[in-house]
Amino acid sequence: MRSRYSAFALGHAQYLLDSWHPLTKPSSLELDSSVTWRRLDILRTETGGMLDSDGVVEFIARYRRDGIPGQQHEVSRFQKVAGRWCYLDGESAD
Repeated sequence: MRSRYSAFALGHAQYLLDSWHPLTKPSSLELDSSVTWRRLDILRTETGGMLDSDGVVEFIARYRRDGIPGQQHEVSRFQKVAGRWCYLDGESAD
């Protein structure tokens, strides 16, 4: 989760695609250049340990879009694919 947040913050769309689950991965990804990511707060996790095959992360990611503050509150699901954690999907928690 933290590495994907960092990829959003740094504008690394290819890393985001590479860490997306093959079942839900989009064919391309355009990042919004008007968004500046400011902070990530992990609220809770479920499973997702070294011996697990899936996990859940609830987070709030704070940002500014054209100088206006906002936040994304999401519950994300991850699954391991070939030993690597991949973002499967997420639901807004707002």
